[in-house]
Amino acid sequence: MISPMSRLRRMRRHDEGGVTVFVAVCVVALIGIIGVAVDGGSKMRATERADYIAGEAARAGGQAIDPAQAISGAAIVADPQDAQAAAQAYLRSVGASGTVSLSGDGKTLTVTVTSSYDTKFLSVVGIGSLAVTGQDTATLLHGVTAPDEGN
Repeated sequence: MISPMSRLRRMRRHDEGGVTVFVAVCVVALIGIIGVAVDGGSKMRATERADYIAGEAARAGGQAIDPAQAISGAAIVADPQDAQAAAQAYLRSVGASGTVSLSGDGKTLTVTVTSSYDTKFLSVVGIGSLAVTGQDTATLLHGVTAPDEGN
């Protein structure tokens, strides 16, 4: 006959290591959550930077107006080649790459910056980098005055 004390000892032996497995699973899950938060936040910062660079490149390209049309008073429009060259030069100066397009009327310049973010934690599960895209537009305005403020 088995005594109640030995039966209790056997039950305890079957439970050994159960807490260790639980803790290991929780630690792996916690590291995963932290990794997604860190890499997700860093990707958002990289996207904000790409948007900023695109905006600055669009402004740089928007400064390249067509002097012949501006001097004659015909129109204030961007010179297509100079605007694209100025925007691309800005992108190169900050180590970025992207595309530059000018609208048909020559008044809107759009810059799209493409990059990638090298992950810190997600690389453990095979995601080594995340694509990052930023875009901004510059529109040439001429003869626009501030609205009357009630005077």
